[in-house]
Amino acid sequence: MWKKTKRYSFLYSRYFANHLKVMMEYKTDFFIGLFSVMVQQFTALFFLKIVFDHIDVLKGWTFYEILFIYAIAFLGRSIHHIFFDNLWTLGWQYVQTGNFDRILLRPVNPLFQVVAERVQQDGFGQLIIGGIVLSIASAQLDIQWSIGTILMLLVFILSSGIIFVAINLFFITFSFWMVDSLPIVVSVFQLSEFARYPLTIYPRAITLIITWVVPYGFTAYYPATYFFEGSAHMWLGVLTPVIAVASFMIAYWFWNRGIRAFTSTGS
Repeated sequence: MWKKTKRYSFLYSRYFANHLKVMMEYKTDFFIGLFSVMVQQFTALFFLKIVFDHIDVLKGWTFYEILFIYAIAFLGRSIHHIFFDNLWTLGWQYVQTGNFDRILLRPVNPLFQVVAERVQQDGFGQLIIGGIVLSIASAQLDIQWSIGTILMLLVFILSSGIIFVAINLFFITFSFWMVDSLPIVVSVFQLSEFARYPLTIYPRAITLIITWVVPYGFTAYYPATYFFEGSAHMWLGVLTPVIAVASFMIAYWFWNRGIRAFTSTGS
């Protein structure tokens, strides 16, 4: 197990180093992509601020509490965006064109190859914005940071990223039957926008869906409530790493089912 982990770590480091070299060859494109994502995220925050300029609280939630939830969402999504963005292309770039045959011929895990073949530089902008927003919101909320709470924050952010990846992986796997399931993935991904806000503002049906069916609630809202004193959902926040592991195991099992069902375009 250790040798396998070491091997894949080395392989990914080589892939990642090559991606960085390509990015630095086109520095203008890199910084334009970085800046555009930052502007996009700032725009969302700007409209949130406009709303709170006219109200004090939203069903009991203050501006900085919602800003903190936004920060967790940004940071978790940045992991998915930077390292796993190539999953979006599975249908049209691999299955439809026959490139997945090339993946299967190599003595390396197919999912690893798909993931490692792309690093999305735009995600770094999301990571930067998430860090800035987290610092501002936590300072205004007077959250007391300790080694324990910082470690929990890192676990929650990593778990959030894994949940984003797991959900995306599960639905993109339908490409093995449909050739390209991107429309489904995009539709499901839109649900993640609900998780940027407190789930208590939504009807119960929506809350149940994005908690237990498509668990985007664990990418931002539930982890954030762990840091809010007296929150009724703090115990669900603690479950975030468990949900992340379970979600990825289900998604990876479904991925392997998809590979067994895959039929080459040349067959």
